[in-house]
Amino acid sequence: MTNRTLPSDLTDLLAAQVGEVDSTFDVEDPATGEVLVTVPDRSAADALDALGRAVDAQKIWEKVPPQRRADVITRVFEIINERSEDFATAMTLEMGKPLAEARGEVTYGNSYFRWFAGEAVRIPGRFTQAPAGNGHILVSKHPVGPVLAITPWNFPLAMATRKIAPALAAGCPVVVKPAKETPLTMILVGEVIRQALDEISDEFGDLSGLVTIVPSTHSGAISETLMADDRLRKVTFTGSTPVGATLVRQSADQLLRTSMELGGNAPFVIAADADLDLALSGAMAAKMRNGGEACIAANRFLVDASVAEEFTERLTESMSQVTMGHGMDEGTTLGPMITAKQRDGIADLVSEAVDAGATVTTGGEVPDGPGHFYPATVLKDVPKDARILREEIFGPVATVTTFGTLEEGVAMANDTEFGLAAYGFASSLENAQYLAANLEAGMVGINRGAISDAAAPFGGVKQSGFGREGGSEGIEEYLEARYIALN
Repeated sequence: MTNRTLPSDLTDLLAAQVGEVDSTFDVEDPATGEVLVTVPDRSAADALDALGRAVDAQKIWEKVPPQRRADVITRVFEIINERSEDFATAMTLEMGKPLAEARGEVTYGNSYFRWFAGEAVRIPGRFTQAPAGNGHILVSKHPVGPVLAITPWNFPLAMATRKIAPALAAGCPVVVKPAKETPLTMILVGEVIRQALDEISDEFGDLSGLVTIVPSTHSGAISETLMADDRLRKVTFTGSTPVGATLVRQSADQLLRTSMELGGNAPFVIAADADLDLALSGAMAAKMRNGGEACIAANRFLVDASVAEEFTERLTESMSQVTMGHGMDEGTTLGPMITAKQRDGIADLVSEAVDAGATVTTGGEVPDGPGHFYPATVLKDVPKDARILREEIFGPVATVTTFGTLEEGVAMANDTEFGLAAYGFASSLENAQYLAANLEAGMVGINRGAISDAAAPFGGVKQSGFGREGGSEGIEEYLEARYIALN
């Protein structure tokens, strides 16, 4: 058993903050149910104060030269890299993922700071002659203004860095509301950013309000209050589609810019000519990353009937070798689900599918003992009308259904209101191109089960939201165009 202790400077910081507030909440280890630490429970009034300080910081930050903004963002990257083990430990303890995966998230999440440090000096504009010949057209880009970033619990670092990094690169301040289940990683990020800003405070002035972390159990009150304030100009959210729809409606009163990265129901289509070794490794990556608690996790395995039996047997063998345990323990490859409610929801989906005729080939039973664990599970012969095929599982359960032709398989894949990610496996160029052209999703992996990249645009279509995070497209979400007619 490895040491299950939070970084000492984080616990010291929280102890000092808790002593200054009237309301607190506990953060639990989902593998044991034990309280890790107590956190200040910030109010809507606290969030408004953070917004006020963000407005003040914006006046300074937007005038900081792009290269100096890039330098500060790079410094944040460097400090997180230096403290990577602290971040990985905090994530594993508060969210439950295995330590090896948490280390991977630190690398991936931190890459957004490195990427957008570069984008800060590449903000585009244009200068052209007016077609009528009566002057020139100048288009420049400017920061949209203060941003509210609402982040989920499943990737406590990465879901926030891909919002914070482009905002800072564009010249915007950010108020971050992390999920109440996993505030610790973001509080640590806030400290790192404060440290990086302290190093340039003599040069530019007080930027303490540039990024503020607002941990709270009052998510609705905070978002509603801030979105009603005309000083806020942008909301970016990662989470469920119903919550995203509510935020979009609330944003209408102030006509706020919004980015919504919402739910998914990713299909994983395996053609008859697919390399099954490659498909299996891709399947495990796409399904079991983060224990399946990922919006781009493969939800539905749609397999050509000619290879379905072999693929199911091999997937079952691989899933049966997954080891459940505390994320800090060596050898663990599957940690707990985030809450008992989340685990029970997964169990209900599986039970309903089995009652309707599906067959469990491995897993499928909630284990005894503490923690919110659910085993790696494979279901075959799942009825096409089963709820588990229509809803996001968000857990370590793979469903296998078959199709007769690739056209039929793609039609099944697209038969969903979601469109975040999709995966297709085929050996022939013809079939690979068909999958790439016809799978309806904002992100399509062809013969790849891992698709996330800071240099690529992340986002969906249909009920999976709008806007993009990452890539050269990501910074555009925090910029507005200004047209100047030059005579």
